[in-house]
Amino acid sequence: ARCQCKLSPRERKNCGYPGISEAECRKAGCCFNASAASVPWCFSPKPKKVRKVCPNNPYARLNCGFPGITAAQCEMKGCCFRPHPSGVPWCFYHRVVEE
Repeated sequence: ARCQCKLSPRERKNCGYPGISEAECRKAGCCFNASAASVPWCFSPKPKKVRKVCPNNPYARLNCGFPGITAAQCEMKGCCFRPHPSGVPWCFYHRVVEE
């Protein structure tokens, strides 16, 4: 998560209160860097880069639909649709992976 704190001073969004200690700041899940004056020293980390993927293992699928759901109905729910193999959900949730 270190790289999530690599923000230029002007990108920093305040994450604490004036005079917050480094320990308190980190305990709150924020980044701390006191090297630049007049910008927040305690600041929010960059959001993690994540993407949604449809799991490849058919037996790891989490059901997102109902028997007989169509591809269009499934995709409207924001889920993955693969009508094979039999005996597993064909409409199933994405997995979120960190990049």
